[in-house]
Amino acid sequence: MSKEAVFTMKLEPELRTEFMAAAEASHRPASQILRELMRDFVQRQREAREYDDFLRRKVEKARAQIQAGEHQSNEDVSAEFAAKRAQLLAQLDQANR
Repeated sequence: MSKEAVFTMKLEPELRTEFMAAAEASHRPASQILRELMRDFVQRQREAREYDDFLRRKVEKARAQIQAGEHQSNEDVSAEFAAKRAQLLAQLDQANR
């Protein structure tokens, strides 16, 4: 990848000194470390946007299902899984006899 763009930034002299020392200690150029940090940041932002989009679609789908009457109440779901738990516990009890 071509490295022709220049990025200029202001920062505290102490931060620059510490960063340059850390880069030197890791035997890597400061520009390489900054590029990696920037790529990581861009990737995290992309993943956050993708997750937000996924969540928004999921909520929209759930709202549409509720409006269409395609849902169960919390009480119904709780009762259904209580029955399933009871059935599994009974099976375990029989298996342990």
